[in-house]
Amino acid sequence: MEKRRLGRLGHRSSVLIYGAAALGDVTQDVADHSIRQALDGGINHVDVAADYGDAELRLGPWMAQIRDQIFLATKTGRRDEESAWAEINASLERLQTDRIDLLQLHAVGDLHELDRATRPDGSLQAAVRAQEAGLVGAVGITGHGHSAPSTHLEALRRYPFASVMTPLNPVLWRDESYRADYEALVEEVRRQDAALMTIKTVSRRNWSSDTAHDHTTWYEPYDAQDRITAAVSWVLSHDEVTGIPTAGDVSLLGMLLEAERTRISATEAERQLEADDQYSSPFLAMPF
Repeated sequence: MEKRRLGRLGHRSSVLIYGAAALGDVTQDVADHSIRQALDGGINHVDVAADYGDAELRLGPWMAQIRDQIFLATKTGRRDEESAWAEINASLERLQTDRIDLLQLHAVGDLHELDRATRPDGSLQAAVRAQEAGLVGAVGITGHGHSAPSTHLEALRRYPFASVMTPLNPVLWRDESYRADYEALVEEVRRQDAALMTIKTVSRRNWSSDTAHDHTTWYEPYDAQDRITAAVSWVLSHDEVTGIPTAGDVSLLGMLLEAERTRISATEAERQLEADDQYSSPFLAMPF
């Protein structure tokens, strides 16, 4: 699998990042199979969060075997310093490790959430405290929504986050305002040599009332190989993107691995996805 430099952190991360949100509500046996599939597929970067159900607990038993082989990232969704500090330490316990490579402030997608996280007694202070204590290697930020790129640009003005995780896919790119915000973020990311990871690669649309919710993702994902290959190919054609987390459903992992192996041109990918008249932003109606 292709590896890209994770900004100034220097780690050579697989372009597919294991999105451990998929482990939030599965048995350990299912988790074990999925983790092994990811490792065998060449993934060396794992992304999880305290808010992802039992995901940290499912990863924990693997740490003794793989901790020195992977870049490990988790997230705190808390907004005040003390509860974030407690959550960071709880994540270490659940993950059965004494150090996390990257601690991300989770779901900071608008200025209100950014203000809460970066206030004097906000969760950023807990993340910095954990870094100074040697519990965390670096601090990043993530977020959903149409305002995420502009919010993350402002975040980088306030604090030198080592990484950003923001949404990108072809249907978002078609929005001129969104594209302008994303491009401004890319410029600052490059200036600071931060890592830029992107999410919602294989999102197709919000779930509709007449569609069976047959995946554990909160949005309806693409679940056909040709469409997943197109979506993955298009995002990875952006050389500023250091990696994309796999979708939050273990059943999609194999198709994502295949998509990375068999990429097509960005032009062909866009042509295929333009043929879907149901393709739309997942942020029109979010369940959180």
